[in-house]
Amino acid sequence: MGQITRFKPEKLVMPILISRTQMRYFLLQALQARYGPIDYTSVDLPFSYTHYYDEEMGTPITRFFISFRRLVDPGILSQIKTQTNVLESRFIEAGKRKVNIDPGLLNLSRFVLASSKDGSHRIPLANGVFAEVTLMYEKGHFRPLEWTYPDYRSDGYLGIMMDIRNLYKAAARGSD
Repeated sequence: MGQITRFKPEKLVMPILISRTQMRYFLLQALQARYGPIDYTSVDLPFSYTHYYDEEMGTPITRFFISFRRLVDPGILSQIKTQTNVLESRFIEAGKRKVNIDPGLLNLSRFVLASSKDGSHRIPLANGVFAEVTLMYEKGHFRPLEWTYPDYRSDGYLGIMMDIRNLYKAAARGSD
């Protein structure tokens, strides 16, 4: 019988879609108030992989990634997703959201995204939140899986994930 131990803390990463750049400052302030200092912010990337969000959010839509200095217990991912959904509701205009926050967790071997959508490749966590392994780290790089969204397969996103993984690796080394 295996011994049940505590989860190792992981890196909280938030890919964010935004269509009103003037909301960015207030969004980042709210996220830092809840999750602590941000240690990584990517460049803004045009979000052109799908038009799924265009009607609701308006265009143009950009995505940027942030990560937080403080590592978190991966067992709270569903709670974080619930909290970010509430935060998104603060950025609604005329009944339509202008911000979409997708919290995820990164460790040395994978990147997991939280989702409110079920699927055969998603694992129920709690309170209607599911987890999906989006990227796996093998042989020196992240690799997408069969269900990984096209944007997460792009060189730009994969490079960002490597940058954040390097931050996590240094932080995890310091916490041993």
